[in-house]
Amino acid sequence: MKDIDKKRAANEKLTYEEMQELASHEDVSVRCLLAQREDIRPEILYYLAEDEEMEVRRHIALNPATPRQADLLLASDRDEGVRLPLTEKIAKLAPDVSEAERDKIQALTYEALMVLSRDQAIKVRQILSETLKDVDGVPCDVIRQLASDMELVVSGPVLQFSPVLSDEDLLEIISSTHAKGALNAISKRAHVSESVSDAVISTNERSAIADLLGNKSAQIREEALDLLAERAHDIAEWHVPLVKRPQLSSNAAKRMAHYLADNLLKSLEKREDLDDAVIVSIKKEVKKRIECDGLDAEIEEEEGGISDPIDEVRQLDEEGKLDEEILIDWIDESQWQYVIAALSVLSKMRRVKVKKIISSQSAKGMMALAWRAGIPAYLGESLQFKLAKMPIGNILKATQKGEYPLTDEELSWHLELFGED
Repeated sequence: MKDIDKKRAANEKLTYEEMQELASHEDVSVRCLLAQREDIRPEILYYLAEDEEMEVRRHIALNPATPRQADLLLASDRDEGVRLPLTEKIAKLAPDVSEAERDKIQALTYEALMVLSRDQAIKVRQILSETLKDVDGVPCDVIRQLASDMELVVSGPVLQFSPVLSDEDLLEIISSTHAKGALNAISKRAHVSESVSDAVISTNERSAIADLLGNKSAQIREEALDLLAERAHDIAEWHVPLVKRPQLSSNAAKRMAHYLADNLLKSLEKREDLDDAVIVSIKKEVKKRIECDGLDAEIEEEEGGISDPIDEVRQLDEEGKLDEEILIDWIDESQWQYVIAALSVLSKMRRVKVKKIISSQSAKGMMALAWRAGIPAYLGESLQFKLAKMPIGNILKATQKGEYPLTDEELSWHLELFGED
């Protein structure tokens, strides 16, 4: 008898009475077969949407013929296994839902979307977001709800791709509490206006600003770009996107020429959108860099080609004699190989990294090196001027109390910019 009922539920044309009978059948498989049919009366499908068996309700959730009233009911179903397939189905109906038209079916679809956008299961909200991320005509309230979600897997897709979000929506999200990574998603949008770019920049979120700079379609004011070029001195992740940025101003290019790595400096020199005076300025910087690359040779020449003092310096350290006084003597006598060896031993960093910091002529980098070596901040000033040969105007000074002008966290971060110890 059950096999006969299964055959009827799956294939045969049914009267209304037969539909009612099979909808109450004791065999779950019969009810599941009935729930998959698209020629079943809406009220029967609604009845099955309240079935005690999850598998029956799941088939109703998948059935495109299920009335919107049943979909709305299933949107709050206790089982995620029912809500997940419903989400995919309802999301595909979203473009057909107009907020301006409020007939019953559209209103129910809209309400079901809103319920699903607030679902407790992240996976449900994620599926909804990924399905709706690049669809136009979706109700704004649904997209705004997803965009403000505190889970990036939910908010990220619509923040990066949704054409429904306006600049006002994006500005509100930027200024409010949002998921970590939300600003990055906004920065990667196909078109970012100047006002949105300004808002992202004002957050000082470094990785998001890096993504913004790398987004060639993002509109960034010249003044803002100049400011970022100036601030990028110690922010390595901005260097590449800045060099590749279209319509780079002459002011920004000149600032960047003083701190870019050699390969990026040469890329900047090859840009065709900069005027001749800027190119000349950059070439001078390139020449200066080439001369600075001979730091080791220059130091060795100044000291008469003395042998590597590292073992001697290590011995002094083991004996407790590598102190501030002897370091000052070496600085005063321009014994730079000894100074570099001492900084390496005291900071427990490889000399190649120490030399890299010195060659960079980074004020913060030099202060961070002195801090790691455990020497006073005033010696950090002296090292900037005498060892790194930095202009007086660029030197970062100790505080009036003789302390380091940056926090320990900032000093540590500046050292990390130069790679592993």
